[in-house]
Amino acid sequence: MSRPILSNPSARRLFLDRHALSEAPVGPATGADLAALIDRIGFVQIDSINTVERAHHMILWSRRQTYRPAALKALHERDRGVFEHWTHDASILPIHLHGYWHHNFTRREARMRANWAKWFRPGFEPQFETILARIAAEGPLTTSDVGAGEVRGSGGWWDWNPSKTALEWLWHTGKLAIARRDGFQKVYDLAERVIPEAHRGPAPHSDEMIHWACAAALDRLGFADPSELRAYWGLITPAEAKDWAAGALRRGEVIEVDVMGAGGQMRRSLARPDVVQAAALAPEPVGRLRILSPFDPALRDRDRAEFLFGFAYRIEVFVPEAKRKYGYYVFPMLEGDRLIGRIDVKAFKDLGVLRVKGFWPEAGVRMGAARLARLEAELDRLARFAGCDRVAFLAGWLRETV
Repeated sequence: MSRPILSNPSARRLFLDRHALSEAPVGPATGADLAALIDRIGFVQIDSINTVERAHHMILWSRRQTYRPAALKALHERDRGVFEHWTHDASILPIHLHGYWHHNFTRREARMRANWAKWFRPGFEPQFETILARIAAEGPLTTSDVGAGEVRGSGGWWDWNPSKTALEWLWHTGKLAIARRDGFQKVYDLAERVIPEAHRGPAPHSDEMIHWACAAALDRLGFADPSELRAYWGLITPAEAKDWAAGALRRGEVIEVDVMGAGGQMRRSLARPDVVQAAALAPEPVGRLRILSPFDPALRDRDRAEFLFGFAYRIEVFVPEAKRKYGYYVFPMLEGDRLIGRIDVKAFKDLGVLRVKGFWPEAGVRMGAARLARLEAELDRLARFAGCDRVAFLAGWLRETV
């Protein structure tokens, strides 16, 4: 029996709809509405780079352009509707997922016991009880509040002082939680004072967690192979994802489909039995242009983005300037169901100006008057979001396709 085929336009349409990138980026973006948006896409990655605005804020703004950072701060710190922990990287997650993360705490501790003693200076483990007792007595603390008298190194993750290492260990393993961030600095508190009691209950059985992790990833991706299911939340092992996939196929919970890539190539994936109908019912993405974070959930799997959209993206933050193909931190640009280019833009908030250094359209993308107008409108919106009152285009900003 032949497998169903999901055409490339259908696959793009389904994938973008599941990631809230099909509808116009309008509507409310506070409170319960913001929590529902985060739940829809699963999580929002946190990153410190702030050339325009930090990644977690850019991700939400791309989907709701009324969004402002204060809304996420309130949802996290006042409403406790989300919590901060680890997926593939530091992320904001819906609070109702906290029970599944008990397994992450345990698994991370096992991995850390095998590695942290090799990476960090000795002496951090004896700090565990001291740190917990101090936070219990004094309240939330930052890394700046601990470690008096300890030797401080260069500040890299490999050279933390023992107290900072202890704080991070206790957070990774669930004893502490992030109560808030002051600027971008984490403020740690006892988990029971941050996570609402209703979400601190006993962890589900590991089999239930594995089933949830795979099924929830599949529903947010639309179609995926076991390696993509494993990587989505970062909770399970490759073997667990493969075993779940085999079982789900036997039970009829999923089927195998052939998904067509941007170049016509086929990739076998797992999907829900109604995937072809779901893709047909997914809305056609609106034609407006959006500037996306490099860490957008729709793009963080670079291989998947290249397969679906024919868009090869590699971040060049750690590439020496002379060897960069585009720039330090360039933003992918989405128009309808196409990634049409990338833009090097930076906010100079002290001057109130958003500067456009370069835009590289993808091959075959013509920058006619209508598309340039859409680009200017999106940059105006981005400038307002970044707290700037104007956009400045540097000489030679419209580049040739690379």
